[in-house]
Amino acid sequence: MTTSLPEPSSTGGACPARQPGATVHDWAVDPLPGLQFDPFLHRLLREEPIARVRMRFGEGDAWLVTRYEDVKTVASAPSLSRALTVDRPVTSMTPHIVAPAGGIGRTDPPDHTRLRRLVAQTFGRKRVAGLRPRAQELADRMIDRMEQQGPPADLTECLTGPLPAQLIGDLLGVPTRDIDRLQGWRSVILSSNHSQEQSDAVKREIAGYFRDLARHRAEHPGDDLFSALVEAHGQGELSQPELISLAVMLVLNGMDAVRNQVSNMVYALLTHPEQLARLRAEPDLLPQAVEELLRYIPHRNGVGLPRIATEDLQVAGTTIRGGEVVYVSYLAANRDSSVFTEPDRLDLGRDEAPNLSFGHGAHYCVGALLTRMEAEVMLSTLLARFPRLRLAVEEKDMRWRQGSINRGPEALPVAW
Repeated sequence: MTTSLPEPSSTGGACPARQPGATVHDWAVDPLPGLQFDPFLHRLLREEPIARVRMRFGEGDAWLVTRYEDVKTVASAPSLSRALTVDRPVTSMTPHIVAPAGGIGRTDPPDHTRLRRLVAQTFGRKRVAGLRPRAQELADRMIDRMEQQGPPADLTECLTGPLPAQLIGDLLGVPTRDIDRLQGWRSVILSSNHSQEQSDAVKREIAGYFRDLARHRAEHPGDDLFSALVEAHGQGELSQPELISLAVMLVLNGMDAVRNQVSNMVYALLTHPEQLARLRAEPDLLPQAVEELLRYIPHRNGVGLPRIATEDLQVAGTTIRGGEVVYVSYLAANRDSSVFTEPDRLDLGRDEAPNLSFGHGAHYCVGALLTRMEAEVMLSTLLARFPRLRLAVEEKDMRWRQGSINRGPEALPVAW
């Protein structure tokens, strides 16, 4: 539904007055089947690339920016703040804020720079390359087990879920016995179907878990990222809330985002047989294919974290006023026809602009290289081991996650 709202008066710390005549679009962010692209984002991209939206939760409305270059402008603008969103009930697709206050996702420089520096080395090119043999070992072991059990098999249970969970557990020094507990907490926090109270209760549990683990690592450090963060906390380089929020963020993204991204990649390949055949015939194309899959697949519902303008900002002829809320859609930017030829078509040989699936600017995803490596390992191993890999159910019978932030199949039944 679209409504044209009267201009409100500006009071205290509330949103500044809306520009006269601005149309506000109610955006329900309904679940979509399969890998269908959100038709609302499609329409805005073509007709209203800088629009006003209001979602189901929170207060007021926000700008939504969808075109590639405009998204890059907003995402890199120093006058747009993540920290100012703390304690402000901005319009949102979820009843709770996933990213914790004071965490790396909701801070600005210099705090953001300090926190990012503490984890960046772990996710740098050299360290990720060093993790590849472990990822390959896990993939081989998990696919061996699949082969022994025989088809059909649920790939989310056999490979795309457990491999990234184990790898991020290794990185953080989380005992294998605790992985299932973290998976349970993940399913609540990254949901739009749980209440604020339910989410807060789970956040307290996971924070308590990492506080206990921090105490243990302070006395018994290991060769893992969490031990290094605990040491940095002991030296006064980060506070305990920052320590906990970093650990939670890394676990949630490492477990959930990678699971769904790679599951979606496999599904996309199996439902685009001509592209799958090309990749089998040209295995060296894999890194480029992963980039195209990242661009093509709408890996999340709605939008990510908002920003608040600290001063007036001009974006493609539109004035975003100081104090106004701004969202960007990286999904829409990846389908911008002024940047990508036939953007709604999957083309593994595409060699155009970089995709924006991991964001842009200061908040570019710190785990991007790790995610790419995991995807390459899982896809290459699957294709090599199972030359006849196929869906074990009809496309219409696939079940997709509902009420979640990240999109993906509930299960991915395959045969070979």
